[in-house]
Amino acid sequence: MQESMYSALFGALSNEVRLNISANNLANVNTTGYKRDQVSFQDTFLRFAHDYAPDPRDSIRSEKLLPRADLIAKPRLAQQTIDFSQGAVQTTGNPFDLAIQGPGFFKVRTSDGDFYTRNGSFLRSSDGTLVTQQGFQVLGGGGPVDVPDGKVVSIDSSGQVSVDGAPVGEIDVVTIENQDVLKKFGDGLYRGDAAGQAVEGALDEEETRVLQGYLERPNVEVVVEMVNMIETQRVYEAYQKTMTTTNEMDSKIIKTGTER
Repeated sequence: MQESMYSALFGALSNEVRLNISANNLANVNTTGYKRDQVSFQDTFLRFAHDYAPDPRDSIRSEKLLPRADLIAKPRLAQQTIDFSQGAVQTTGNPFDLAIQGPGFFKVRTSDGDFYTRNGSFLRSSDGTLVTQQGFQVLGGGGPVDVPDGKVVSIDSSGQVSVDGAPVGEIDVVTIENQDVLKKFGDGLYRGDAAGQAVEGALDEEETRVLQGYLERPNVEVVVEMVNMIETQRVYEAYQKTMTTTNEMDSKIIKTGTER
């Protein structure tokens, strides 16, 4: 089997993953606080042994001692990362809707432990604590944030919660110094993976602000993702054509050899 078959196969499989990622990004175009996934490619070059042993005596030979160096490229996915760039903020008027402008995450507690999120669509539960739409506790000072009954609930840019002008708690807003270890766990939740734990850093109040009555839109550009999907589909079809052509060439070679 020719090397072109392997190269085309690796390329087709890589673009299938890329297509699935773009489709998932588009599916979350209305998900609050969603951060798009992205991939990068690299070429893996395989070198023959003679590529590392150039002949330094070209001047005394009319022909080269070693054959011309050959390189075979097999496209691979280098890595898949999360794009944590800022999404647009949209006004809602709901006092329990919060958006983070700048780097940072809210902390929430689930039955599986503490997670980070950019989805600030919160509500006041029946027991008076601040929770997410899924019922996860929003943390403040390492514990739940109690919001007593009152006429006016205000949350300032640092996350300080006040009811009728009296402070009642502060929502935890943290930055993550090593965002590359964060992995998605559904429902807009993030946490460090098995390779490393997330390291919380100090919050810069000049860069990060909490906006009350707003929600962060996903950072997905519909037109860009549609173009990526079309491009990926075309590349996938090209790899399929390469595999088909390679298979036809191999079949002809085998048939010619059999006839002889």
